[in-house]
Amino acid sequence: MSLRAPIISAIFFGLVLSFDSIGGEYSARTERDAVLDKVVAAGVDRDWAAAVLDDATRQQSILDAISRPAEKTKPWFEYRKIFLTDKRARAGVAFAAEHAATLANVSAQTGVPGSVITAIIGVETYYGRITGSYRVVDALATLAFDYPRRSPFFTGELENFLILAYESGRDPLALKGSYAGAMGYGQFMPSSYRAYARDYDGDGVADIWASPDDAIASVANYFVRHGWQPGGAVVVPANNDGAPVTLFEGGLKPRHSVGELAEQGFAPKVATDITLMATPLQLEGVHGPEYWLCLENFYVITRYNHSAMYALSVWQLSQEIEALANANG
Repeated sequence: MSLRAPIISAIFFGLVLSFDSIGGEYSARTERDAVLDKVVAAGVDRDWAAAVLDDATRQQSILDAISRPAEKTKPWFEYRKIFLTDKRARAGVAFAAEHAATLANVSAQTGVPGSVITAIIGVETYYGRITGSYRVVDALATLAFDYPRRSPFFTGELENFLILAYESGRDPLALKGSYAGAMGYGQFMPSSYRAYARDYDGDGVADIWASPDDAIASVANYFVRHGWQPGGAVVVPANNDGAPVTLFEGGLKPRHSVGELAEQGFAPKVATDITLMATPLQLEGVHGPEYWLCLENFYVITRYNHSAMYALSVWQLSQEIEALANANG
């Protein structure tokens, strides 16, 4: 059953009412009614939204997957092997070459390096090859209604998904994504799509599912809106000479200058502006602890995925892509 919207016709409402009479596994949940109230207030037709939710199916595999993300189960030296491979770097060079004009233009407009945009897409979906096989409505409904720990977040994403599908006319039952409901080349959550997705190719649609150009522009806009500093450093290796353990507490947002951290025993290995704000990071490497000073642009990458290991993987992959492209001339 396709539910493209908005479609206001007797046939459409006949389909909705016929389907609604069948009822889905979430049709009797009070949380569903709260979602409907919220999206109706945003202008979505209630019968249309109810039909979409009634088609949603609980997926146990989604609940299993979200309970064991790689960032929480693997040390850094294992986690990086997932993304930092020669094969992925070479695929990144090929993707960058194929979309060189778009990457160059978007980078010039935004200040976000094309290699970083490419690396994001490479880490998220292997350059668009693996974008997810779950229906987005199933993923978001399962997590909104059956994953209490993060139900408020995914309920909000479910509401955003219904609104974006209704406003764009896309079929909400056909859109697929990750087990968490992330979509397209750059794996945007529905709220991110509504806030940051951009139409680059001028067809009037921000198509992050099928248009690499739109996806590239959307990823860059996400970075810009989160404070990317053009030309700014991202992360530098550091030495730890007895820095207090409490220095590593407090989250990913930079709270100390490089100079202040150096005075406490956590100093950069290479020449770095001591006035820059940074976060000290310790990760488990193959040969023992690795130490890093994570600067403001590193923090911006973590806004895409709130994991230091994710951000460092993106950055290191971007550097490998650049080096390999330069080596190939």
